[in-house]
Amino acid sequence: MNEMDRYIQKAVMYDLLARYYQYKDRDQYEKYMRKHMEYVEKIVKSREEERVDDAGRIRVFHASPNAPAVDVYVNGQKILRNMKYKQLSQYMKVPKGEHRIDVYPAGHTTSPVLSQTIQVLPKMTYTLAVIGDVHRLQLLSILDEPYAPYGKAKVRFAHFSPDAPAVDIALRGGDVLFQNASFGKVTNYIEAPVNEKLHVDVRGAGTNQVVLSIPNVRFQPNKSYTVVAVGYVSRTPSLEVLVLES
Repeated sequence: MNEMDRYIQKAVMYDLLARYYQYKDRDQYEKYMRKHMEYVEKIVKSREEERVDDAGRIRVFHASPNAPAVDVYVNGQKILRNMKYKQLSQYMKVPKGEHRIDVYPAGHTTSPVLSQTIQVLPKMTYTLAVIGDVHRLQLLSILDEPYAPYGKAKVRFAHFSPDAPAVDIALRGGDVLFQNASFGKVTNYIEAPVNEKLHVDVRGAGTNQVVLSIPNVRFQPNKSYTVVAVGYVSRTPSLEVLVLES
């Protein structure tokens, strides 16, 4: 018998005893009714804790280079206010299951610029990325792996530049880490060198043409990273790379 079953059994037993004494002995009735309510409260608390334990976590990343600041709602409740381009929120707990995400221009609630339903699995962690041009916004629900094996680091790449071609990500003078990543693509994680200063190049896919260089990238042990390309190749804000934890 688990703890919840024991609480239910006790609550039922004390309820029966209270009913037995209800018209025979007022003191006994009140004593057993208090015990009944005590176990009802334990049942409620235990179920609330189960819901929290099964909760997932989400955070939001504003990666649309020409979209204004936004407010973000989950199931009609505002969770983020005035998020600007390149801002990344903290993780927030949400119950498992389906949730409607609505994105509005900051300070407005007339019509969302983006509305989508996401699925949150128990104890899973997600980044919700708002990407694309303002008139063709998309919401990507990305499963995160925030933890790395002890002493190691993990890294992946996300291509969120609307006008950039497919790219390769390579170490300067070394291996190609990620190949042929196109807009909206988020790669799988790979193991990353730790505590080294790395020079990372973003190249046109299948070529040696360097589109952007990122010097002095350092990955710390026991952490997980996403290297993200944002901005435009042909206009402002210009192409840049951000390194986000997990």
